[in-house]
Amino acid sequence: MSASDCIFCAIVAGLAPAARVFDDDDCLAFMDIQPLARGHVLVIPKRHAENLFDLEADEAAAVARTAKQLAHALRTVLEPEGLRLFQLNGAAAGQTVFHYHMHLLPRNADEPDVNPAALHGRKPADRAELEELAGRIRTALDSHLVS
Repeated sequence: MSASDCIFCAIVAGLAPAARVFDDDDCLAFMDIQPLARGHVLVIPKRHAENLFDLEADEAAAVARTAKQLAHALRTVLEPEGLRLFQLNGAAAGQTVFHYHMHLLPRNADEPDVNPAALHGRKPADRAELEELAGRIRTALDSHLVS
């Protein structure tokens, strides 16, 4: 897949909609439109890299830093009991969008366990709810409620 065919590159370029929660020179984070749980966020490098094998070390570091900041914001906003981070590389591993991305998935003990590769992308979210939640996460980040 080339960058010109990539939905995540279109989101970075502002050509496709997304409920954005974080944006800097290196990374973009937005709500997953087909979430596995409330608060499911994706973090991507802005440069197109198909998977971990194509990612530069500094891009991987930027994604990790962003994920850490967002983990704190998600904890502030949603108060989950846990947070699952996962990342898939290649179709055989369950990757469906071929632009490197890390998933942040808030979890609570009373929720049924999910297999991210098997269930991702099955149920569209309400866009208004995604935008509302994205705003709360941005506020948590902006208010320095997170470290």
